[in-house]
Amino acid sequence: MKAILLKQFGGTENLVEEEIAVPAILENEVLVKVRAFSINPVDVKTRNGEALAELLKHEDPVILGWDISGVIVDTGKNVTLFKLHDEVFGMVNFTGHGKAYAEYVAVPAAHVALKPENISHVAAAATTLAALTAWQAFTYFGKLNSGDKVLIHAAAGGVGHFAVQIARHLGAFVVGTSSGKHREFVLGLGADRHIDYRTEDFEDELRNIDFVLETIGHDTFRRSVRVLREGGTVVNLPSGLKAEDENAALRKKLNACFFMSVFSSGNDMKIIAALLERKIIRPYIYKVYSFTEVREAHLQIETGRTKGKVVVEV
Repeated sequence: MKAILLKQFGGTENLVEEEIAVPAILENEVLVKVRAFSINPVDVKTRNGEALAELLKHEDPVILGWDISGVIVDTGKNVTLFKLHDEVFGMVNFTGHGKAYAEYVAVPAAHVALKPENISHVAAAATTLAALTAWQAFTYFGKLNSGDKVLIHAAAGGVGHFAVQIARHLGAFVVGTSSGKHREFVLGLGADRHIDYRTEDFEDELRNIDFVLETIGHDTFRRSVRVLREGGTVVNLPSGLKAEDENAALRKKLNACFFMSVFSSGNDMKIIAALLERKIIRPYIYKVYSFTEVREAHLQIETGRTKGKVVVEV
């Protein structure tokens, strides 16, 4: 089968297409013929030697990627949830070795769910890690309640655009930040209010926020703490917070998750599938790349200015 191997950590030139053997599956796994996979910032960071690079550095070969949608072509003897020819999608083996940049992937059956029939493989692959991150942020790492006021940073991005839709579904009043050019997009997702981070200081505009989904890092976390009510919740996706940032959150008696790590869950993917099927959430696909254009897809994510999701069709 063809696969994109990472020859060494560094630039996109290290992503090389090669022919390798189709992976064998274990008793609790399924073999998925991949139709599409999506690319996330964690892929780019890992390629550069950050994020999960330390975990993967002894693997040979290293194959990046965790988000897939495809068709089951083989099942392990203990698998009862799925059968041959089922169409499935999910974020697989995170935070392990996902190996999604390939024609075939061996996947724990517990990491995937049936793809809704009304959703393409491209759309399904886009609605995996990013959608799971938003869902788990609001239901596992924090608890977003109906009527809460939630601030979502980078609301036009991969995680952000799902977070706006999910928060709205959960009954929250949603404030989203992005550049001004994405204002109508963010409001169209269901946000009640938009703040242009380039021309407005959100901490001057907001007070008594119940929940912040902080996806940017740097000084945004510290500024976000200021707008939260005492006892509010902040969930932080980037790492690298300073001790004084965490102490500021603790002094305010916030419910704080200082570094959320999304996890593979077929059960959560079933919920995501239901939301897709009912059209409660929809992925925005910035661009679909071919298998030979993985390097270009990485460069797009690396800009930090991608609206929605980037997907590779196999």
